[in-house]
Amino acid sequence: MSVDRPHTRPLRAVPRWVQWTIVPLLVLVPVGYVIVAAEQSRNSGQDKEASAAPKHLTWDWPTRAQRRIYQVPIPLAWTRKIAFMETNTWNTSVLYVQFTPTAGGLDTFLAQVGTSRSALKPGNVTITPGQAKVPGWSFPAGRPLAGVTTTQHGDKPDHDITVDLSDMTHPIVYIVSTINF
Repeated sequence: MSVDRPHTRPLRAVPRWVQWTIVPLLVLVPVGYVIVAAEQSRNSGQDKEASAAPKHLTWDWPTRAQRRIYQVPIPLAWTRKIAFMETNTWNTSVLYVQFTPTAGGLDTFLAQVGTSRSALKPGNVTITPGQAKVPGWSFPAGRPLAGVTTTQHGDKPDHDITVDLSDMTHPIVYIVSTINF
């Protein structure tokens, strides 16, 4: 018994110019893609680093998430002139916040942080010069400054709070909230 096979032609040889065109494209296109992707990835990291490392205070409210994570309960109704800045390293995250509450707002803030106005020590600047340099704060001698530090255990933030009491009705609060990992 014979099986009828359809008539098939022998395969044609591929012209050399096609081989010299297709083979390099099969190699060069993926290599080009990898180079472009690597450059974009490198640039993306630099952009993210630049945006994640602000150089100055932002005159606005910290986000709710930042206020919750760093446990900085700014009294909403009694506060104005709010500025913040966040810095992060591999083992430490720091939120710098400056705001001007009313006298009652200061008491509310201190109570929510777990301290009180009576705990503020006159003349005690609890924010170190190194910490103050980051957002550009200065605490000149002769100003009525008072401060308190709160330390918490575990992954909860520590607070260095310094208050400028030049205007008792609208004191300026400076807080550095630090989380160590």
